[in-house]
Amino acid sequence: MRRTAEKAGKQDGDSARAGRTLAQLAEIPVDRVNRIGTKRSEALFSLGIESVVDLVMHYPRRYIDRTRQSEVAGMQVGEESVVVAEVRSSHVRRIRGGRVLVELDVKDETGLLRVVFFNQAWRAKQLPVGTNALFFGKLDTYRGKRQFANPVVDLVGNRTGRIVPIYPTSEASGIAGWEFGEWVGEALWRARPLHDPLPSSVLSALDLMGRSEAFAGIHHPSTFAEQKAARRRLAFDELLRLQLEVVMRRQEAERDARGIKHTIVPQGDNPNLVEQFKVGLEFTFTKAQTRAVAELERDLAGALPMNRLLQGDVGAGKTVVALCALLTGIQGGHQGAFMAPTEVLAEQHLASLRKDLEGLTKADDSVLGGVRPLSIQLLTGRLRAKDRQGVLDGLRTGAVDIVVGTHALLTDDVRFRALGVIVIDEQHRFGVEQRAALRDKGRERSDEAADPDLLVMTATPIPRTAAMVVFGDLDRSVLDEMPQGRLPIETHWATQPLEVAGCWQRVRDEVALGRRAYVICPLVEDSEKVEATSAVEERTRLALGELRGLAVGLLHGQMKGPEKEEVMEQFRSGELDVLVATVVIEVGVDVPEASVIVIEDAWRFGLAQLHQLRGRVGRSDVQSYCYLLGTPPNDDGAVRLQALVDSNDGFALAEIDLDLRGEGTLLGSRQRGRSDLRLASLRRDEELLIASRHVAASMVEGDGLQGEPEMVDELRLFVDDEEADYLFKS
Repeated sequence: MRRTAEKAGKQDGDSARAGRTLAQLAEIPVDRVNRIGTKRSEALFSLGIESVVDLVMHYPRRYIDRTRQSEVAGMQVGEESVVVAEVRSSHVRRIRGGRVLVELDVKDETGLLRVVFFNQAWRAKQLPVGTNALFFGKLDTYRGKRQFANPVVDLVGNRTGRIVPIYPTSEASGIAGWEFGEWVGEALWRARPLHDPLPSSVLSALDLMGRSEAFAGIHHPSTFAEQKAARRRLAFDELLRLQLEVVMRRQEAERDARGIKHTIVPQGDNPNLVEQFKVGLEFTFTKAQTRAVAELERDLAGALPMNRLLQGDVGAGKTVVALCALLTGIQGGHQGAFMAPTEVLAEQHLASLRKDLEGLTKADDSVLGGVRPLSIQLLTGRLRAKDRQGVLDGLRTGAVDIVVGTHALLTDDVRFRALGVIVIDEQHRFGVEQRAALRDKGRERSDEAADPDLLVMTATPIPRTAAMVVFGDLDRSVLDEMPQGRLPIETHWATQPLEVAGCWQRVRDEVALGRRAYVICPLVEDSEKVEATSAVEERTRLALGELRGLAVGLLHGQMKGPEKEEVMEQFRSGELDVLVATVVIEVGVDVPEASVIVIEDAWRFGLAQLHQLRGRVGRSDVQSYCYLLGTPPNDDGAVRLQALVDSNDGFALAEIDLDLRGEGTLLGSRQRGRSDLRLASLRRDEELLIASRHVAASMVEGDGLQGEPEMVDELRLFVDDEEADYLFKS
């Protein structure tokens, strides 16, 4: 086995660039590897391993250093140890609660050790009497006997290596770790040499080992230093593929882009709508907002279309910055589109925009007097046919200046006379293809086909390293200040009866002062399978109990559009004191009079979602409060709730969230099919991420990857067909 790894590792440098590619290995079924028959290949399929590339990219999850191997007699209670021993006896029995207990007595030359497994009945078949195995765990005692409980097990086979890789498997697969090692060694030996997409100059500059050497070192390292270097190289490859996606997407967007050079300061009698808007505001811009507007204006005045992300914490004032961009387009004779992910949020934005832009006018020769108010209209799926047609006609003629809508804006019958600026709220709810589809509508103009400028917004702060991947094809503006007069929200985690009673008293006290409250529940209706507070039942319970005498309303996503809007209007106007709701109000809903939010079963929500929900209050100059109810069943839930209590900083919480959830959930649709972050960490490997960005830019510069067909084929392995068609259509 070691000979296999060493021979595979000798292929390096530019000579290895002519070897087998990962795409070629993906074409070879896994059962072509020696000693993988029909039964074993079916077991591998259950683990998602269908080809040779899947096999060699099934990396060890940990390693056991057999140089630290102990003898049974020398092990110390409370310490982790590695021991190789033979199974001398095996017993399976049922214990309290119907659980299965497997008891083994294992022995080496120095003594006997009891090994027990709870609810792992399959261990009896894996470890019959006479089996030699490696056991790794913490030694404890039970009824005077020394034992391992649920240790890591590896069937050592005939291996003599000092560092034993432990592979992720499942109970159902029935595959032993040593079998993986043999299969991978066989595959790497027969595939030698592997094609290396990186020239020797890059390997040398970044101190990276060759690809063949890296695959050998990750699976069969002779030292932990070799394993670390192998992981570093393969992690770089993962990050490089992601960054190539980002750079190519940006290059493709700019390849045939036709921008609109917007006029920032109108000439002559033309009104400066942006300045008029600022004068009418009841507050002054923060330094961060002023900086962001200047960045947007530079983009809007340029020859290339704006392609920018506006990122800010909840309540940081993103919408007014976006309005400056929309007004810049309108004062030059163009239209704006504002897309939101839900009808509730779209209707909220419509009301907010109409209020903020009230009194602003624009020149229009088609109306009497030559001047008319700005027209801001709504377009959602629930609009009546007659009203919808009126909005569509206004967009075609230019009578509608700003349209606020949902996915309904993407339908074929939506056509603009002169679409100039697009704003997309909560970008993470929309795919790249959806924002491209809306942008293409700017080219449907008959008088001057051009790409509208694009501003996407997110109120979910993302760590910088993650943003380089998720939003790497966008320029980035950050609002890192809160408006003057805003007080930090007081957050309390209530678990004891007196604390919960104090929470409901706080709601009553705030309502008595003329303010309003939210109560958030994780479910709409009760479920027999999930024990969680439902909005329907909780609204009834509170109205008859703790909040008796208050006007308590209900809002959830299963209600029809008109019902939802009616409830929201009652809450805004004060007709309702308390709104019991689901996460339908998670983003964008802005009721300044709301000063307290109660989140029931709070541990069921993610940290980012909790921060978003908390942001529904604290939107005025009065003190606001957030109460988290419920006792988490695990440590992760407790960490999330305590983090929210300790901090109001969304960017700091985003770092904690990334640690808790991992990059995979954050990257979302970037990781369809084969996950492309098996080894790399966006947090730990920031230096590699930045380096991969530079390498990706140099590889794509000029003619893209036309001189690197092997790299194109490799990228296709890690993106879905739709993304690949977009990236490689040229």
